Amino acid sequence: MNVGVVYAALAYVAWGLFPLYFHQVSAVSSMEIVLHRTVWSLVFVLLVLAAMRRFGALWPVLRQPRQLMLLLLSALLLSGNWLVYVWAVNHGHVIDASLGYFINPLVYVLLGFAFLHERLRPMQWGAVALAGLGVAWLTWQAGQLPWIALLLAGTFGLYGLMRKTAPLGALEGLAAETLLLAPLAVPALLLWTLHGDSALAHADAATVGWLLAAGPVTAVPLLLFAAGARLIPLATLGLLQYIGPTLQMAIGIWVFHEPFQAERLAGFMLIWAALALYSLEGLWVTRRRVAAQA
Repeated sequence: MNVGVVYAALAYVAWGLFPLYFHQVSAVSSMEIVLHRTVWSLVFVLLVLAAMRRFGALWPVLRQPRQLMLLLLSALLLSGNWLVYVWAVNHGHVIDASLGYFINPLVYVLLGFAFLHERLRPMQWGAVALAGLGVAWLTWQAGQLPWIALLLAGTFGLYGLMRKTAPLGALEGLAAETLLLAPLAVPALLLWTLHGDSALAHADAATVGWLLAAGPVTAVPLLLFAAGARLIPLATLGLLQYIGPTLQMAIGIWVFHEPFQAERLAGFMLIWAALALYSLEGLWVTRRRVAAQA
């Protein structure tokens, strides 16, 4: 179990440090960064799958029209999530992006209730209500909805819902999704490069190197997460997931010096209280189930 915790924690730390990576390519447009991330992620995961000889599960799924449509939808949701996140980081909204991943677990709860007919326990409803109050407070303070956070939580929540029904693991799923996006991403990058408008045509070597690193930067945390998820209980995994947005928020405040007024803190505290209630309730239910089976 300790090894699983290390793997999962490293995955969430890597995701939490993503703002530092995207800051290195902030001179590149958000759309081009997403295109590079798609292409080089595909190259990297195909090499990994070839080395691990794990293509067997991929091709049969791609030959099923229904599964193909589900994967295409999840690919579009994933690329949309990437685009919003990269734009947020490179336009000084790292704290807002972290908020999206703080509320993401509660979005999963609501989506499970709405689409999978999962029943919510009273304390889970309480956690959702607290988070709703936090979002309402932040909306009132800013005079507008925290749209970056809501878009990130919504797209990633729906992406998770789609992936829940897909028969592929994390690595094979990413390979399939980027493969489906490649017919759009590769021609777009080639066209921009031939016209001299892309980073590959005019950026310095360091920037090009950072863009090429998008493949392993995207895939390695997924590999670590998949390895950790197999070895530790879901409740432990749920607690570890807050490492990522906590690191992102810390980077936004102390590295990028984004403004964080005291008035906003109250909204974040309501959301943190909701997450604490949700996590503690989940631990309590898990322990009761284990005790009942003993």
